[in-house]
Amino acid sequence: MAGSALQEKEHGVQAVDACGSVAADADVEAMGAALKGRSAFYRMISALYFKPLSQEQIDRMAQADFSAYESVNEAFDKGLADIGRMLRKRNTGTRQDLAVDFTAAFAGTSSWEGRYAVPYKSVFTSDEGLMYQDGYREVFSAFKQNCVRRRDGLDYPDDHLSFMCEFMAILSDHAESHMRAGEWVKARKDLETSRDFLDAHIMSWFADFSDLAQKILKGRFYRGVLEMTEGFFELDRDVMREMLEEVEARRAA
Repeated sequence: MAGSALQEKEHGVQAVDACGSVAADADVEAMGAALKGRSAFYRMISALYFKPLSQEQIDRMAQADFSAYESVNEAFDKGLADIGRMLRKRNTGTRQDLAVDFTAAFAGTSSWEGRYAVPYKSVFTSDEGLMYQDGYREVFSAFKQNCVRRRDGLDYPDDHLSFMCEFMAILSDHAESHMRAGEWVKARKDLETSRDFLDAHIMSWFADFSDLAQKILKGRFYRGVLEMTEGFFELDRDVMREMLEEVEARRAA
């Protein structure tokens, strides 16, 4: 897919601060690989909600191997199946069809009973359903506390789902680097920040956003994307809990 949260990549937020890698035992290698895959998946999700997909992105996703995620959970499996069925039938009009559906829902050109499914925390956590409310300020504060900022030149507020997923990828990258360096206290902080951010700033409103978007979308692809995303967030919550237990055991040893 496209882009990363880091400054030198295509879009999103930028961060500083990274650690070098050192050789580690088999368990650390396994956790490092899991964190690397987690980061890549968050960046893929970020790209899916950032802007309409290019033909290259569509073709790449159609060829991607998601076998490692088989039988994750009901929402993820259903979403992935819907995406796969749609992509297997792609044709010369697919890119335009997806762009129209994306714009209708996620860019707010269509509504359902006067409500818009734009992917901002503020819209789904404020009484007025407006942007730049408390949800925006909370996410902006979390980015600032972690030395992360939205790249210059982007019009979206910080509480856009795409930026928040890129932030999760950054945290995963940092956790992997700290883990491989044997810096367990820092790794634990990254994972705790990931867990807390997921609960407070993503899962706290994603279900409401998804329910509304499903009413606006016409095609199967982005409906599948929403279901897959929900399933991935559920999986990630469990993964963070298990990884924190392992990191804490390492730190205490």
